[in-house]
Amino acid sequence: MTDFANAIPTAVDIVRREQCYKGFYRLDRLHLRHELFAGGMSREIDRELFVRHDAVCMLPYDPQRDEVVLIEQFRIGALDKAVNPWLVELVAGLIDKDEQPEEVARREAQEEAGLDIKALWPMTRYFPSPGGSDEFVHLYLGRCSTEGVGGLHGLVEEAEDIRVTVWAFEDALQAVRDGRIANAASIIALQWLALNRAEVRGLWS
Repeated sequence: MTDFANAIPTAVDIVRREQCYKGFYRLDRLHLRHELFAGGMSREIDRELFVRHDAVCMLPYDPQRDEVVLIEQFRIGALDKAVNPWLVELVAGLIDKDEQPEEVARREAQEEAGLDIKALWPMTRYFPSPGGSDEFVHLYLGRCSTEGVGGLHGLVEEAEDIRVTVWAFEDALQAVRDGRIANAASIIALQWLALNRAEVRGLWS
């Protein structure tokens, strides 16, 4: 009897790849076969792939005050499925070719929230929607001071209109419970901090 539970498929045969659209993002259609858990290869299947830059998301955190910095901005993806498409989120940005994720985290913190980040703590990395997108997210905790933080930020040339607010950590976590914070990166980061807060405060305070 074949032990399907221990099978580790690795082979993918890309028969053809078509570029369907190219703008700021790209849409490809792939014709492929892949290895099956039971052995052998699948029939040829078609899959559309949303191709985009990898992203960096960061939760700014003041360990002395036990406060986090969150931003709000309009998000087109939430327009038809949320009561309010202005979402509460983390500082975030896309990685350009010659940048390291840590550089992006520090740059975006300054551009989107006027923050100087003292240290970065890698939380995790993940695919947010691998069923149709190749985006890969690098998630960080950023040490900062929340004194005097807030107001409106963002780059005019990128049409950014960002409101920055400081939250007590427990209030932000309650907003996750209530569904007021409803995007994956923010939920993951705040839950990670809930699990690791004592260690973070011990090392950063």
